Amino acid sequence: MIDFSPETVAVLMLGGVFVLVLTGFPIAFVIGSVAFFVGIVEFGPHTTFHILYERFYDLSLNYPYLAVPLFTFMGVVLQHSGITRDLYQSLYEALGRLKGGLLLVTIIFGTILAACLGVIAASVTILSLIALGPMIQRGYDKSLAAGTIVATGTLGILIPPSIMLVVYGPQAGISIGQMFMGAVFPGLILSGLYITYVVVRCRLNPALGPSIPADQITPFSLGKLLGLLKSLVPPIALMAAVLGTIFAGIAPPTEAAAVGCFASILLAVFYRKFSWGLIKHASIETLRVSSFVVLIAALCYAFVGIFMNSGSGDVVAEMIMSVPGGRWASFFMIMLIVFMLGLFIEWIGIVFIIVPIFTPILSDLGFNPLWAGMMICINLQMAFQTPPMAMSIFVLKGTAPKELGLTMAEIIRGVVPFVCIIMFTLLLCTIFPEIITWLPEKMIGPSV
Repeated sequence: MIDFSPETVAVLMLGGVFVLVLTGFPIAFVIGSVAFFVGIVEFGPHTTFHILYERFYDLSLNYPYLAVPLFTFMGVVLQHSGITRDLYQSLYEALGRLKGGLLLVTIIFGTILAACLGVIAASVTILSLIALGPMIQRGYDKSLAAGTIVATGTLGILIPPSIMLVVYGPQAGISIGQMFMGAVFPGLILSGLYITYVVVRCRLNPALGPSIPADQITPFSLGKLLGLLKSLVPPIALMAAVLGTIFAGIAPPTEAAAVGCFASILLAVFYRKFSWGLIKHASIETLRVSSFVVLIAALCYAFVGIFMNSGSGDVVAEMIMSVPGGRWASFFMIMLIVFMLGLFIEWIGIVFIIVPIFTPILSDLGFNPLWAGMMICINLQMAFQTPPMAMSIFVLKGTAPKELGLTMAEIIRGVVPFVCIIMFTLLLCTIFPEIITWLPEKMIGPSV
């Protein structure tokens, strides 16, 4: 054993993760190996194995994480239930005639999709397959179309039921139900600002989002209105089944997720998409995603155990608390660190590493834990859209039909304004914290 100073351990562990992530190795193995080898050197094998095993075991018994496979299963079933295409078509018939109409349809549709799926890959994939081709074929600007899909699809990790909120809440000691309610208004504000942005741009330059040619426009009849209302019923019913039961205090998020699973199966039956093949596919996908989440979670939890036991957490706390400018300068430093980590590390690794370290610091600085947690989650929206680790961009690029000729440069150029909108939303939530805290305060009963 070597008696390193806490400062040295902090540099070794954080620097080791940063360097090894750039090699392309999976984040779980990177974090786990750094924790293991530094622990062996610092504490010896017996203590290291005890820390790693105990934390791994404790996390595997964390009841709130049961919501992860349940919400994943619900999202996969809904993805194949048929409600998505019907809803997009109805919105298209209602708004497609406007300048930039398909962009508006994509944002509204994506927002509703986010409230049903809670998984980014599924949201971006569906939007790419359904919306990207029609927009580009109708002469829409490629960058604007791609940026809209990436930004809107990423709402799926913020608007409840969000897997990220399920993961974040237990780590920070915050009710998942309160996290869900706290995310509602920020998510809707982001969606509204996205709509405002595309409307203004298409008004200033109609060539970016041309309206449907006059000879292709059909009157918006009562039948189309009824079709639109009919297509809105399933997602609204699902949101009521999940979020309504949480808000009313009828059930905590884990049980509400089970209700959502049952409702998604009923919708699949109603749309005649139900089959045992669908259940098999959803179960396998749920197993894959859940295993991925639990593996990373356990190894990150072990990493934090070694980090905190070495005293490195105090080093980070002292560094942040001593930033000139008071508590708001310290908070800005935390947000900057989260943003920088988002450039290189997947969100789940970031959450499991930073939350145990930053939560006590934010509490000592006097910030509302729910508000501070939601600010970090909103910040992480940018992690999905800023290269080199930009999951939403990669999903869009991989899903986009090659005949559309969409390049990575066009996608990144289209995403930049939406990243700026997220920064503006963070500023709004800083000036008006009630955007986050008001709805959770109105919840009925406790929500685990």
